[in-house]
Amino acid sequence: MKASVLTGVIQRLETMTKTNETIEVRRFELEGVEKCQVAYLPNEDIFEMTDSQTNTVFRFDNIDLVAIEIFDLLD
Repeated sequence: MKASVLTGVIQRLETMTKTNETIEVRRFELEGVEKCQVAYLPNEDIFEMTDSQTNTVFRFDNIDLVAIEIFDLLD
């Protein structure tokens, strides 16, 4: 059985929320091509996802919703 991609995404996002006051940024890639960039803004307690293809910025206050969007981009 293949490892869960969604579990890995959620673990990376949860790690981002454990920082104190610094903005954490992660890049999510598929086969070496960046699909999106995600920043966690601790002062607002939100995730900001930028779609690398369209440069569209999405803001999420729910870790599950941002994880699903990242998963869709990586699928």
